[in-house]
Order: sequence, then C-alpha cells, then structure tokens
Amino acid sequence: MKEALLIFIKNPELGKAKTRLAATLGDKKALEIYHYLLAHTRQVSLDLPVKRKLYYSSFIDKNDLWSNSAYDKYLQDQSPDLGQKMYSAFLANYNEGIPRALIIGSDCLDLTPEILTEAYNLLSKKEAVIGPAKDGGYYSIGFNFERMGKESIHALQKLFLNKSWSHEKVFSEAISAFQELEFDYFEMPTLSDVDVEEDIKHLL
Repeated sequence: MKEALLIFIKNPELGKAKTRLAATLGDKKALEIYHYLLAHTRQVSLDLPVKRKLYYSSFIDKNDLWSNSAYDKYLQDQSPDLGQKMYSAFLANYNEGIPRALIIGSDCLDLTPEILTEAYNLLSKKEAVIGPAKDGGYYSIGFNFERMGKESIHALQKLFLNKSWSHEKVFSEAISAFQELEFDYFEMPTLSDVDVEEDIKHLL
C-alpha cells in the first residue's frame, strides 16, 4: 500500500495511562476512559483502506482487542522523548518505501473516518498535513515523502527533535517549522482531545 496510518497508543495499564485524568478521577476511572478512547480509535481506523500500524508504548500485545490481521504491531522507539518516537516511526516508514504516512494518537473522540480520509486525499497533493488540537497541540501529522524529495526526510528532525512537548504552543511551533522548511502543507479541522477531566465531563 502507498499509505500508512501510524497509531500511537499507551499500553492500557492501571496507573500508567491518562495520568492527568487519574489525578482527579482516580486510576481505575482513568483506565476505563482510556479503554473507551482506544475503542473509538479502533472504530475510526479499522475500515480505512490503508496499511494500519499500531505502535505500543512499552510492549507489543498480540492478545488484545486490536486484530493481529488488521493491524501490524510495533514497539515505539523507547526514547522518553515523544519527538524522537515520532521521527523514528516516520523514518522507518520512509525506509520501507511507503510514500505517505499519517500519525494519530488515541485520545481524540472528535476524530472520524471521514476526517482521516480527507487527510489522505489532501496528502496526495501536499507535502504535509497537520490537525490542530484545541489545547494548542496537534492530534495528527503526516507527510508525503515522494513530494518532499529524497533528502527531505532528514528535515523532519527540525520538527521533532530537541523540542519540548505538552504545552500550548506545540502546534504553532510545528507550523513555524513547516514554513521554515518551505513545506506545502494543509491544516485539518481543529478538534478536541482528552487530557483532563474537563475534556470528557459530558460523557462521565
């Protein structure tokens, strides 16, 4: 396939997933919510006509609810740095010869198959796409390696390496890097992700 969806998840373990939710709701409720988010992400991604790749945070689980036939399973780069994890995943897909790759996380209840389908449509015409989150981060980012050129994969180091994360300027910093690298990019719809109790109060 010419397109890959890279899904980053944390292994759903008590006390290790959604720690900011757990701070106010407790570990058990936070884990319950995270299972709900994972189920939504599976539903959104399962029928997309792309190569689906699931990246686990700490170990590959062959016996979970993510079908081994529908998802190729990998371990994330074990660096503690999120940027290094994403860069490593994109670099691996580039080296595999996959022309277009898009990363999503597992905490965006607003995400739909239609939004992702449109992202791939745009990515066939652009060098990059990015989906801003309402908290100042982004819920998705993707690249067209063919349009970027053979050497441009290394330019992604400017986007991902030696960066700070989990603050309100992550998206704006990414846009600044796009512009500095002169990428032809498109912004996807702005969506909400789930980090704290307020983000999911309407479902509790």
